[in-house]
Order: sequence, then structure tokens, then C-alpha cells
Amino acid sequence: MDARAFVFDLDGTLVDSLGDIAHHLNDALAERGLPTHDLAQIGGWVGHGTEHLVAHAVPRAEFVAEVAAAYRARYRAHPVIETHLYPGIADALDALAPGRALAVLSNKPHDLTVAIAQALLARWPFRAVAGEGDGRPRKPAPAGALGVLAELGVAPADAVMIGDSEIDVATARATGMRSVAVTWGFRARDLLRGADVLVDTPRDLAALFA
Repeated sequence: MDARAFVFDLDGTLVDSLGDIAHHLNDALAERGLPTHDLAQIGGWVGHGTEHLVAHAVPRAEFVAEVAAAYRARYRAHPVIETHLYPGIADALDALAPGRALAVLSNKPHDLTVAIAQALLARWPFRAVAGEGDGRPRKPAPAGALGVLAELGVAPADAVMIGDSEIDVATARATGMRSVAVTWGFRARDLLRGADVLVDTPRDLAALFA
């Protein structure tokens, strides 16, 4: 398998951010007297954007806007507390980067996506980092991915979408990219069966394009 460009999901693919997501969400809930949730529950809600996450976390729809605003404010104040690269990702990026264009496409708000990328991914030449916002629709709508590919100057057929969820697989399909699903993220393996390839470790990912 080969590619001129890799478009990576962020949360659950490059970085393990679940601890920080849960921390900021549960704090926003607790300060309003609402029930909090465990990591496994929250991990199953991540990937579709903030409103989707919060809508599953609150008991009634009228709480969504207020909790979402508080969650975003808390996250923006402290975007990287526990968040870290998955073990082996640094070596995989070292292997994948030479001669190829790298990008991040996330459903996390754009400013948070950029902040985390700057904190943890600055070592590698990511030419595009895009999150939700500025009129960019969330994955799996193809417009965001196509915009990133246009920024890279790479056709969809020459690019690979790498992510940990069915959303990333659907994004690849909608844009004409090939898809690689990673199994170390937030989704169960059986949800990823539509991907062109499944990989279980970052080492396997790097070997796929060696």
C-alpha cells in the first residue's frame, strides 16, 4: 500500500485524549448538579462533535447549550493535561512522514485541534490541521476532507484516511480516499469492518506503508 498523503483523525488515533475530555465534561456537568459519567461511556460518545457528546451526557435537551459552552471554555483553558501520543505513534510518524504530506482532520473544535497539534505534533510536518468550525462541516461530510486535500495539493485517490472510528471510514468512502482503521482508539473493532485495512498497532501502521 502506498500514498502521497495521510489524513489522520486526532482523538483515539494519534492522541489519547479521553482523560481530558472526561475531566472537562464531568466538571461542566457537576458544577450544574448533573450526573457525571465514566470513561467507557464518554469514549463511546466521542467523535461526532461537541453537541453530540454533550447531548448524550445530559438528562434533558435544554441543558445541551449551557453544558457545551462550559465544556468548551474549560477545555480551551487547559487543552492538554493528561492527553498524550499513543505509545508507538512517534515512531510511526517518523516512518510515515518522509516524502508524504501529513494532515489532521478532527470533529473537535478547530481551536482545540490546533492547540493539541501544536503541543504534541509539532515535531512532524503537518501541513494542514483542521477541526470543526469556520463553516467546515463535521465528518463524515466530505467537504472538510476535500478542503484538506486541496490544501495539500493531493487527489483523494492518492491519499489515505487513518482513524479509529466508523466516522473516519465513512469520510474516506465519501471522498474517494482509502481508509485505514486503527483498533487502539475509542471504538470496538466490529464497528470498523468497512475499512480497507485494520491495524492493531502503530508499528503495523508504519509497516503497511514501508
